[in-house]
Amino acid sequence: MLKAGIDQNALIDMFAKASAQGGEALRKAVSQATLKALQSRELTVANIRNVLKSVTEAASGGAAKNVMPAVDVEALLEKAFAGMDAALLQAVQAQRAALQQFVSQGVELNNKQMKSALANLEKMEDVFFSTVGKAAESAGGALKGPWEQVLESMKLKGTDTGALAKTSLEKLVSQAQTALREGRSAGLRGAQAMMDSCAALVSGVLIGMSEGLQPAKPAAKSRSATK
Repeated sequence: MLKAGIDQNALIDMFAKASAQGGEALRKAVSQATLKALQSRELTVANIRNVLKSVTEAASGGAAKNVMPAVDVEALLEKAFAGMDAALLQAVQAQRAALQQFVSQGVELNNKQMKSALANLEKMEDVFFSTVGKAAESAGGALKGPWEQVLESMKLKGTDTGALAKTSLEKLVSQAQTALREGRSAGLRGAQAMMDSCAALVSGVLIGMSEGLQPAKPAAKSRSATK
Protein backbone atom coordinates (compact mmCIF):
# COMPACT_ATOMS: atom_id res chain seq x y z
CA MET A 1 0.00 0.00 0.00
CA LEU A 2 1.43 3.36 -1.08
CA LYS A 3 0.47 6.23 1.21
CA ALA A 4 2.02 9.73 1.18
CA GLY A 5 4.73 8.35 -1.10
CA ILE A 6 5.58 5.62 1.41
CA ASP A 7 5.53 1.91 0.59
CA GLN A 8 3.88 1.03 3.87
CA ASN A 9 3.72 -2.68 3.14
CA ALA A 10 7.48 -2.85 2.67
CA LEU A 11 8.11 -1.05 5.97
CA ILE A 12 5.51 -3.12 7.80
CA ASP A 13 7.20 -6.28 6.56
CA MET A 14 10.62 -5.05 7.68
CA PHE A 15 9.41 -4.24 11.18
CA ALA A 16 7.50 -7.50 11.43
CA LYS A 17 10.63 -9.52 10.62
CA ALA A 18 13.25 -7.35 12.37
CA SER A 19 15.39 -9.01 15.00
CA ALA A 20 17.05 -7.39 17.99
CA GLN A 21 20.28 -7.21 15.97
CA GLY A 22 18.74 -5.61 12.90
CA GLY A 23 18.02 -2.21 14.35
CA GLU A 24 20.54 -0.18 12.38
CA ALA A 25 19.33 -1.54 9.05
CA LEU A 26 15.82 -0.66 10.12
CA ARG A 27 16.82 2.91 10.99
CA LYS A 28 18.46 3.38 7.58
CA ALA A 29 15.45 1.95 5.76
CA VAL A 30 13.09 4.31 7.59
CA SER A 31 15.38 7.27 6.92
CA GLN A 32 15.62 6.52 3.21
CA ALA A 33 11.88 5.92 2.83
CA THR A 34 11.03 9.12 4.71
CA LEU A 35 13.52 11.21 2.76
CA LYS A 36 12.33 9.85 -0.58
CA ALA A 37 8.75 10.71 0.31
CA LEU A 38 9.70 14.23 1.42
CA GLN A 39 11.55 14.77 -1.85
CA SER A 40 8.52 13.85 -3.93
CA ARG A 41 6.41 16.84 -2.83
CA GLU A 42 6.62 20.49 -1.82
CA LEU A 43 8.13 20.73 1.64
CA THR A 44 5.12 22.21 3.42
CA VAL A 45 4.22 21.47 7.03
CA ALA A 46 1.09 19.61 5.90
CA ASN A 47 3.10 17.35 3.59
CA ILE A 48 5.71 16.70 6.27
CA ARG A 49 2.95 15.68 8.69
CA ASN A 50 1.48 13.27 6.15
CA VAL A 51 4.82 11.58 5.54
CA LEU A 52 5.64 11.24 9.25
CA LYS A 53 2.15 9.90 9.96
CA SER A 54 2.46 7.25 7.25
CA VAL A 55 5.89 6.10 8.44
CA THR A 56 4.75 5.94 12.07
CA GLU A 57 1.69 3.89 11.10
CA ALA A 58 3.85 1.46 9.13
CA ALA A 59 6.34 1.07 11.98
CA SER A 60 3.51 0.47 14.44
CA GLY A 61 1.80 -2.03 12.17
CA GLY A 62 4.98 -4.02 11.62
CA ALA A 63 6.09 -3.94 15.25
CA ALA A 64 2.70 -5.24 16.35
CA LYS A 65 3.14 -8.26 14.07
CA ASN A 66 6.71 -9.02 15.15
CA VAL A 67 7.00 -12.45 16.79
CA MET A 68 10.78 -12.78 16.68
CA PRO A 69 12.29 -14.24 19.89
CA ALA A 70 13.49 -11.72 22.46
CA VAL A 71 12.35 -8.80 20.30
CA ASP A 72 12.40 -5.40 22.02
CA VAL A 73 9.46 -3.50 20.57
CA GLU A 74 10.53 -0.25 22.18
CA ALA A 75 13.96 -0.57 20.58
CA LEU A 76 12.35 -1.11 17.16
CA LEU A 77 10.24 2.01 17.60
CA GLU A 78 13.31 3.96 18.70
CA LYS A 79 14.94 3.07 15.38
CA ALA A 80 11.84 4.20 13.53
CA PHE A 81 11.91 7.53 15.32
CA ALA A 82 15.66 7.90 14.72
CA GLY A 83 15.20 7.19 11.02
CA MET A 84 12.54 9.87 10.69
CA ASP A 85 14.75 12.28 12.64
CA ALA A 86 17.65 11.68 10.23
CA ALA A 87 15.45 12.39 7.20
CA LEU A 88 13.83 15.44 8.78
CA LEU A 89 17.28 16.74 9.65
CA GLN A 90 18.09 16.89 5.94
CA ALA A 91 14.82 18.71 5.33
CA VAL A 92 15.87 21.35 7.87
CA GLN A 93 19.26 21.64 6.17
CA ALA A 94 17.50 22.26 2.87
CA GLN A 95 15.25 24.90 4.44
CA ARG A 96 18.24 26.67 5.95
CA ALA A 97 20.14 26.64 2.65
CA ALA A 98 17.17 28.10 0.77
CA LEU A 99 16.46 30.79 3.35
CA GLN A 100 20.12 31.78 3.47
CA GLN A 101 19.89 32.52 -0.25
CA PHE A 102 16.93 34.82 0.31
CA VAL A 103 18.58 36.63 3.22
CA SER A 104 21.83 37.11 1.29
CA GLN A 105 19.82 38.75 -1.51
CA GLY A 106 18.21 41.23 0.84
CA VAL A 107 14.89 39.67 1.86
CA GLU A 108 14.14 40.98 5.34
CA LEU A 109 12.97 38.88 8.26
CA ASN A 110 9.70 40.81 8.55
CA ASN A 111 8.78 39.85 5.00
CA LYS A 112 5.46 37.95 5.14
CA GLN A 113 6.68 34.80 3.39
CA MET A 114 10.00 34.87 5.23
CA LYS A 115 8.25 35.14 8.60
CA SER A 116 6.07 32.17 7.69
CA ALA A 117 9.08 30.10 6.57
CA LEU A 118 11.00 30.92 9.75
CA ALA A 119 7.98 30.06 11.89
CA ASN A 120 7.70 26.68 10.16
CA LEU A 121 11.39 26.04 10.75
CA GLU A 122 11.08 26.99 14.42
CA LYS A 123 8.21 24.58 15.05
CA MET A 124 9.69 21.64 13.11
CA GLU A 125 10.48 19.64 16.24
CA ASP A 126 6.99 20.28 17.66
CA VAL A 127 5.48 19.10 14.38
CA PHE A 128 7.66 15.99 14.59
CA PHE A 129 6.59 15.06 18.11
CA SER A 130 2.91 15.93 17.73
CA THR A 131 2.52 14.03 14.45
CA VAL A 132 4.28 10.88 15.64
CA GLY A 133 2.45 11.12 18.97
CA LYS A 134 -0.99 11.24 17.37
CA ALA A 135 -0.20 8.43 14.94
CA ALA A 136 1.25 6.32 17.76
CA GLU A 137 -1.80 6.94 19.93
CA SER A 138 -4.01 5.65 17.13
CA ALA A 139 -2.01 2.41 17.12
CA GLY A 140 -3.06 1.79 20.73
CA GLY A 141 -2.91 -1.68 22.26
CA ALA A 142 0.42 -3.13 23.26
CA LEU A 143 2.27 -0.37 21.36
CA LYS A 144 0.95 2.50 23.47
CA GLY A 145 3.44 1.98 26.30
CA PRO A 146 6.55 1.52 24.10
CA TRP A 147 5.71 4.57 21.99
CA GLU A 148 5.15 6.68 25.09
CA GLN A 149 8.55 5.63 26.41
CA VAL A 150 10.26 6.45 23.11
CA LEU A 151 8.64 9.88 22.83
CA GLU A 152 9.27 10.76 26.47
CA SER A 153 12.93 9.78 26.15
CA MET A 154 13.41 11.79 22.96
CA LYS A 155 11.72 14.85 24.43
CA LEU A 156 14.25 14.78 27.25
CA LYS A 157 17.20 14.29 24.91
CA GLY A 158 15.95 16.50 22.11
CA THR A 159 16.08 15.62 18.42
CA ASP A 160 18.80 16.39 15.89
CA THR A 161 16.08 18.07 13.86
CA GLY A 162 15.20 20.43 16.70
CA ALA A 163 18.82 21.24 17.50
CA LEU A 164 19.62 22.14 13.89
CA ALA A 165 16.43 24.17 13.51
CA LYS A 166 17.40 26.24 16.55
CA THR A 167 20.96 26.98 15.38
CA SER A 168 19.70 27.65 11.85
CA LEU A 169 17.30 30.31 13.10
CA GLU A 170 20.07 31.97 15.10
CA LYS A 171 22.38 32.03 12.07
CA LEU A 172 19.67 33.36 9.77
CA VAL A 173 18.87 36.21 12.17
CA SER A 174 22.57 37.07 12.42
CA GLN A 175 22.96 36.92 8.65
CA ALA A 176 19.91 39.15 8.14
CA GLN A 177 21.27 41.73 10.58
CA THR A 178 24.58 41.79 8.70
CA ALA A 179 22.80 42.19 5.37
CA LEU A 180 20.74 45.06 6.81
CA ARG A 181 23.85 46.85 8.08
CA GLU A 182 25.50 46.49 4.70
CA GLY A 183 22.41 47.75 2.92
CA ARG A 184 22.30 44.66 0.74
CA SER A 185 19.31 44.65 -1.60
CA ALA A 186 20.67 43.40 -4.91
CA GLY A 187 18.31 40.98 -6.62
CA LEU A 188 15.57 41.68 -4.10
CA ARG A 189 12.77 41.59 -6.66
CA GLY A 190 13.92 38.23 -7.99
CA ALA A 191 14.34 36.88 -4.48
CA GLN A 192 10.84 38.04 -3.58
CA ALA A 193 9.43 36.16 -6.56
CA MET A 194 11.28 33.04 -5.44
CA MET A 195 9.87 33.38 -1.92
CA ASP A 196 6.39 32.93 -3.38
CA SER A 197 7.32 29.32 -4.17
CA CYS A 198 9.62 28.73 -1.21
CA ALA A 199 8.34 25.22 -0.42
CA ALA A 200 9.02 24.07 -3.98
CA LEU A 201 12.49 25.58 -3.89
CA VAL A 202 13.33 23.87 -0.61
CA SER A 203 12.23 20.56 -2.12
CA GLY A 204 14.64 21.14 -5.00
CA VAL A 205 17.46 21.92 -2.58
CA LEU A 206 16.66 18.75 -0.62
CA ILE A 207 16.83 16.63 -3.77
CA GLY A 208 20.10 18.28 -4.78
CA MET A 209 21.62 17.69 -1.36
CA SER A 210 20.73 14.01 -1.44
CA GLU A 211 22.09 13.54 -4.94
CA GLY A 212 25.32 15.15 -3.80
CA LEU A 213 25.63 12.52 -1.09
CA GLN A 214 25.46 9.67 -3.60
CA PRO A 215 28.80 7.98 -4.39
CA ALA A 216 30.24 8.97 -7.73
CA LYS A 217 29.90 6.40 -10.48
CA PRO A 218 33.19 5.05 -11.84
CA ALA A 219 34.24 6.57 -15.11
CA ALA A 220 33.67 4.38 -18.15
CA LYS A 221 36.83 2.82 -19.52
CA SER A 222 38.09 4.29 -22.76
CA ARG A 223 37.57 2.09 -25.77
CA SER A 224 41.06 2.94 -26.90
CA ALA A 225 42.55 1.62 -23.68
CA THR A 226 45.22 -1.00 -24.17
CA LYS A 227 43.88 -4.50 -23.84
